[in-house]
Amino acid sequence: MFENLTERLSKTLRHITGQARLTEENVQDATREVRMALLEADVALPVVKEFVEAVKARAVGQEVSKSLSPGQMFVKIVKDELERVMGERNEKLNLATKPPAVILMAGLQGAGKTTSAAKLARYLKEKEKKSVMLVSADIYRPAAIKQLEMLAHEVGAKFFPSSTDQQPVAIALAAIDAARIKFCDVVIVDTAGRLHIDADMMDEIKALHAAVNPIETLFVVDAMTGQDAANTAKAFGDALPLTGVILTKADADTRGGAALSVRHITGKPIKFIGVGEKTVALDPFHPDRIASRILGMGDILSLIEQAEDNLDKDKAEKLAKKIKKGKGFDLEDLRDQLQQMKNMGGIASMLDKLPGMANLPQATQAQVDNKQFARMEALINSMTPAERRDPELLNGSRKRRITMGSGTDIQDLNRLLKQHKQMQKMMKKITQKGGLANMMRGVGGAMGAGRGFPGR
Repeated sequence: MFENLTERLSKTLRHITGQARLTEENVQDATREVRMALLEADVALPVVKEFVEAVKARAVGQEVSKSLSPGQMFVKIVKDELERVMGERNEKLNLATKPPAVILMAGLQGAGKTTSAAKLARYLKEKEKKSVMLVSADIYRPAAIKQLEMLAHEVGAKFFPSSTDQQPVAIALAAIDAARIKFCDVVIVDTAGRLHIDADMMDEIKALHAAVNPIETLFVVDAMTGQDAANTAKAFGDALPLTGVILTKADADTRGGAALSVRHITGKPIKFIGVGEKTVALDPFHPDRIASRILGMGDILSLIEQAEDNLDKDKAEKLAKKIKKGKGFDLEDLRDQLQQMKNMGGIASMLDKLPGMANLPQATQAQVDNKQFARMEALINSMTPAERRDPELLNGSRKRRITMGSGTDIQDLNRLLKQHKQMQKMMKKITQKGGLANMMRGVGGAMGAGRGFPGR
């Protein structure tokens, strides 16, 4: 996420951090580089102008604290301004109304409204402990109704059926009545999208909004559309009283222009950010954490939250006890650790949140590929239980059978076995020191970027 912007800004800031003092000349050079980095990231021009002027005014004004060098102070100023542009703090959903609270999803077709509706239902159910009903008012795409029904089943939310011969207002009102009878806390209404903004679309969603009077009207926008995301959000904001934005497909956006533009142009907060295709891949938008990641400082708080939500603490404790008893770390244990890292979004997602990753060479970062972990898991799955417990059993014929069964080759298997031996030694040392965090750090370290990944 934001790789291009991170790389460009990191280079600029590394240069100025080494300066003994801030002068008008070196501040001018640095802000010129920052301006170019933002423009290349497809940040809206008015945002770039205001951002650069604010940084320049504060830097030349010598806002230097005693505890920081002038160069470090410039980095702090840039971080503060990034946070200000994106909204300074996370703004939560407002559900303070008589149930059911209605959330209306708006946006263009293809932005990810239907998936985001399901992700939001899962978030509210698991994090806020709310009972949620999903309904589709998209009467133009029967596939959208069916998709939402399947997603509702996947996330454990109630689903109100609808069909293409009904009117959107009638569908939404009937769903709200049904939710009231079933004591649902929240109703999420998915609406129809178009390939572009048109008068009919806006009239329809205005009528729907007036009829259901939602407490939250969320604009769903694809981060990969860059500056256009902000312009589309403004058009919707002019037509509807938006309360917030969900930025989707941020994991595929290397630029970051939408994240930096939407709040400034619409005046509405980004409340959530979509970071993957799975229904768990929706995070509250924290401007301070995103600013840290853009500047290559990592996002340890989000990593900790991710670990707390996804790691199986019972399995980790059992593994620690097993190793302490001298039973060793076998390939089944390695598979469990790989699966837990996958639940956390994969090694690339974890490393993206660690400080200093932006300073790694691009070639090294490129080696962090979750497909390589899938190959490792496939190799282990192709083994018998006895082979997983005791890799010493693996002779030539067994190795051939395993690699044929997993679609890999002998070199992949040999690398896996070598890495497993290294991890056995490491895990023994780590568990003696104790702690789940230490154990996961050890796994991440052994799997570290560029160190013997089984790959092609």
